[in-house]
Amino acid sequence: MAPVKISHVVSFSSQDPRYPVENLLNPDNPRRPWLSCPQDKSGQLKVELQLERAVPIGYIDVGNCGCAFLQIDVGRSSWPLDRPFVTLLPATMLMSLTDSKQGKNRSGVRMFKDGKEGKSRKDGGGLYEKQRCSTKEDCECY
Repeated sequence: MAPVKISHVVSFSSQDPRYPVENLLNPDNPRRPWLSCPQDKSGQLKVELQLERAVPIGYIDVGNCGCAFLQIDVGRSSWPLDRPFVTLLPATMLMSLTDSKQGKNRSGVRMFKDGKEGKSRKDGGGLYEKQRCSTKEDCECY
């Protein structure tokens, strides 16, 4: 199945004006990360993205620039606002504690395939995708 485009950013927790969250929408330039605001010391970034259409999610490729952990939750725009998202990928370590503290191995791509990590979403997938990234240092996603 061909990749599904992200149509727009619904919400986000923080961004660096030089590296805005909209960088996640540009697949032609995957080296432009989304960075947290330099003043944000929470150690977490959250983004809610809307996909162009509802699809079964069989795999997700995630580019990482310094995030120690990643969790992906999905939902549908047709769901009531009080219905919680469903966890597609439970909190997953992208960097070891040592690498995070020393700033080593900060970038890379992780591929998550249906049945390997997280839950299968054969029921139509998610129209919304919510990502949570966390680390002790600055968190960047691309």
